Amino acid sequence: MNSSDRRKIIIDCDPGHDDAIAILLAAASPKVELIGITTVAGNAEVDKTTINALKVCEIAGLHEVPVAKGAGQPLVRKRETAPDIHGDSGMDGPMLPEPTKTIVEEHAVDFIIRELLQSDGDITLVPTGPLTNIAMALRKEPAIAPKIREIVLMGGGTFGNWTPAAEFNIYVDAEAAKVVFESGVPIAMFGLDLTHQALATPEVQKRIREIGNPVSDFVEELLQFFMQTYKEVFGFDGAPIHDACCVAYCIDPSVFTCRKLHVDIETKGEFTYGMTVVDTLGTTGKEPNAHVALELDIDKFWNLMINALTFYTEKK
Repeated sequence: MNSSDRRKIIIDCDPGHDDAIAILLAAASPKVELIGITTVAGNAEVDKTTINALKVCEIAGLHEVPVAKGAGQPLVRKRETAPDIHGDSGMDGPMLPEPTKTIVEEHAVDFIIRELLQSDGDITLVPTGPLTNIAMALRKEPAIAPKIREIVLMGGGTFGNWTPAAEFNIYVDAEAAKVVFESGVPIAMFGLDLTHQALATPEVQKRIREIGNPVSDFVEELLQFFMQTYKEVFGFDGAPIHDACCVAYCIDPSVFTCRKLHVDIETKGEFTYGMTVVDTLGTTGKEPNAHVALELDIDKFWNLMINALTFYTEKK
């Protein structure tokens, strides 16, 4: 494949078990060019998520991909993390050495702005954590908005997992999400309606275990921990690989069925703060502002993942 045909992406993340798998999927695909990774506070504090991103880069062999540390706090609210789901480190389970790879000196927001302004309008932003960095970049330099090809984000849904109404990534910084959804930039939203279909069941984990390379072994360790917490907290029989759905969409959109809908972000409700209000029936009369992913081709998705992890067997 010609390098010009590859989709350029920046992953903005808070690793996070599923963020780590999203990075590994991107690194293995010839259809995307990972031009940078930026980090944000979310699943854990930003210092921890940044170390986790560096560790994933090392195991994936991403020695040249820059990693930039970003926002450590939401725009206006107190920081909230998810140790019950991801452990204290944000990526508990696997035992990895401290990374030798280091971050770039540039703040994540400035990295995003610079890359976009220098681009031909062909960079896709893939935020898999709270949207703080993306909102800050849009606020600091509005000229980037028309330069963003698309924002492919994990967040939201028609139900919640952090509160009855709100999904974690949106809840943690709903004000940032509001900035992003009202920016006019093309958005593809991968919320819980979709990502709960991307369930790493024991059968899927067996397929991953049988690959038998260091990266697939690492993913299996991630999934063992992640599956256990999802079973204890939510009663799931597997681990939903939320964030990898965003990268899978960048690789092959046919894996998903989406609808163009209007999504509002609730920032004032006593019980509904952080809710993504998805207008499935068109009752508001507002123009759609997001492609909302609703159905997953499960076989296609897991074949994509297995092929990606198998790639690391051949990579020397």
